Amino acid sequence: MNIKFLSSISKVSDTHWNSVFETDYPFIQHAFLSALEQSGCTQASTGWTPHHIIVTDRDDIIAAMPCYLKTHSYGEYVFDWAWANAYQQHQLHYYPKLLSAIPFTPSTGPRLAFHNRIQLTQEKQTIIKNIRQAALDSVSSVGLSSWHVLFPDTEMSSLLEDSEYKQRSGIQYHWFNHHYTSFDDFLQTFKSRKRKTLRKERLSITQQGIEMTVVDGRDISKQLMAEFYRFYHFTYLKRSGQQGYLNLEFFNLLLSTMAENLVMFCAQKDNRLIGAALCFKDHQTLYGRYWGCEQEYEFLHFEACYYQGIEYCINHKLMRFDPGAQGEHKISRGFKPVKTLSNHMILHAEFRQAIEQFIDDEKIQVNAQIDHLTSFLPFKSASL
Repeated sequence: MNIKFLSSISKVSDTHWNSVFETDYPFIQHAFLSALEQSGCTQASTGWTPHHIIVTDRDDIIAAMPCYLKTHSYGEYVFDWAWANAYQQHQLHYYPKLLSAIPFTPSTGPRLAFHNRIQLTQEKQTIIKNIRQAALDSVSSVGLSSWHVLFPDTEMSSLLEDSEYKQRSGIQYHWFNHHYTSFDDFLQTFKSRKRKTLRKERLSITQQGIEMTVVDGRDISKQLMAEFYRFYHFTYLKRSGQQGYLNLEFFNLLLSTMAENLVMFCAQKDNRLIGAALCFKDHQTLYGRYWGCEQEYEFLHFEACYYQGIEYCINHKLMRFDPGAQGEHKISRGFKPVKTLSNHMILHAEFRQAIEQFIDDEKIQVNAQIDHLTSFLPFKSASL
């Protein structure tokens, strides 16, 4: 077994990388990670130094994992700022840290993949153990504090927990398709008052003279992408005073390499584009990712980022809609609270004990919060 660390995803072919993951989940694809690097979004100067992991056996890749050396915690969506502050208060360095995640993407999916000939749990745990030791050795000179794996699937998170990566819980809000035949069919599952509220919100879009259109990836022109990017960039500036993590080159690279995974929901008024939401898709899930508009219109964000996505899933028989992180307001619109996972290995013994206790306490709160939030779902039947 040989473990290699790649300073760029370009150092492994797309065929070899994708063949290990064997999934159409868009964010783990070689093309997506490559677009981030080629556009300069993930590099040392942005605090995302690629340190991808490849495990080979007789020149065959038997495991792979995206990995970055991080000098901050921006763009992760699993918040550890309090941990970093505690380190600083004790005159210790929390950064750099290792991060196995999809940059700027709070979406659950594959993080560590094994070749299909690696089936036994014991084999996988041996590989994880070897990866961990080799990775820590490879960056021992920089004073690493920790290693974090964000938004792995449940099976992988459990495997990591068994390998001494503490499991942490979070909450997101996802929509599930119970074989609805139309948006109105979906609304029939709502309690009457909730249904009227949602219909009123959608009607408001028409009353404001706004027309929504759906543009599948292959039909998104560079001009349309540039207009979308202008909205995306402006919305970030307005919200946080900073530009977004991603640049126009990144989005143009997606057009040239991953158009089949894209769909854009466009809002027009007086024959002029006023806002748009860019989503990804695979064979069963729609992923809401990026949004922007030139000015505020009542309920436009809900229409472009939620209702259009639900309708798209129904029309294309996609079974789930992951609209992104945060947002309790999604509950009244039919998005269910779901648990997300991350795994963390803290190297400092005393801080490891304190952080693991924090995670245990937090998990109790998360479970209670999910139970509480579920009671606010708008459905007539609790089984939905």
